Amino acid sequence: MSTISTTVHVSGMTCGHCMSAVSEELESLAGVEDIAVDLNAGGVSTVTITSTQELSPSEIGEAVAEAGYLVVANEA
Repeated sequence: MSTISTTVHVSGMTCGHCMSAVSEELESLAGVEDIAVDLNAGGVSTVTITSTQELSPSEIGEAVAEAGYLVVANEA
């Protein structure tokens, strides 16, 4: 089964706890297999989501918002 990689940019993350909160919410989405976070403390961090199905920008945004952060840009 092929995987899809989606990259989003998230503002507001400052530490490992922030990364865990965002990762936990994203991992609850259907089809998500892996989350990789490149933390830029206090700035805009890059989050790469590997999934078995396409994820909509709205469901990604809602999951990140549930963790208390904001998606500022999406890349396919």
